[in-house]
Amino acid sequence: MKYLITGASGMLGRDLQIALAGRSVTALGRGDLDVTDPTAVTNAVAGFDVVINAAAYTKVDDAETNEDEAYAVNAVGPRNLAVAASAVNAKLVQISTDYVFDGSASTPYAESTPYSPISAYGRTKAAGEEFVQAENGSRSYIVRTAWLYGKNGPNFAKTMLKAAAARPTLTVVTDQVGQPTWTVDLAAQIVLLLDSDAPVGIYHGTNSGVASKFDQARDVFVLAGLDPERILPTDSSAFVLPAPRPAYSVLGHAKWAAAGLTPMRRWQDAQAAAFAAGVFETS
Repeated sequence: MKYLITGASGMLGRDLQIALAGRSVTALGRGDLDVTDPTAVTNAVAGFDVVINAAAYTKVDDAETNEDEAYAVNAVGPRNLAVAASAVNAKLVQISTDYVFDGSASTPYAESTPYSPISAYGRTKAAGEEFVQAENGSRSYIVRTAWLYGKNGPNFAKTMLKAAAARPTLTVVTDQVGQPTWTVDLAAQIVLLLDSDAPVGIYHGTNSGVASKFDQARDVFVLAGLDPERILPTDSSAFVLPAPRPAYSVLGHAKWAAAGLTPMRRWQDAQAAAFAAGVFETS
């Protein structure tokens, strides 16, 4: 099997390379492949059995005023990859997001829940999913994830610990609820999905359990030996941003069980393992 990773220089892309170590893998970053160029994509995909698309426009706030640019990467890019994968009978894994939902739910979103994005970023990612299903649905996995953190990218926990060194207390929102997810765990789960030959379709790739940003921050403080009471509660009205965020981003994992696969471990266990691995080191 020959694997192609697009968006390979990003946080998830780098951990996918590690998860696939020892296999025949080609890793292309943004500078190596423009996924919005159909000819370049066709040429890049030729000869591969599996394509994992981790390329994305992830600047959620900027997308509100640059939706065309976000659409090109998040929707046209996946379409190009799906068309190219279909032409060579390759499997495609498209990485998607909880932002395809509006966050108004009170129970975990099922994989079959209809789209209801409330931001430009969410709209473009939902369009990317639709293109993948239309162009290569019989050989594609869509893996939705949320609240990602890892060694090679933005890191909420590291930000909290760095701020703790400068301020006696920190205020963190309690009204944004989701599933902190380590990219190492997600990469391993994607490889498990491919190796199992599970049914194609939509899977939710998040660590298990439920947490608010407040919960996550307090857990990080405990791991670091700091007083969690230094984390004070607030709500989203204290942080006005250009793009609306889903208030409830908890994704259900029924598709894993239906495929005979174990969902990802609890977010607390993953965060503890990431802490032990030095992912949150601030110096």
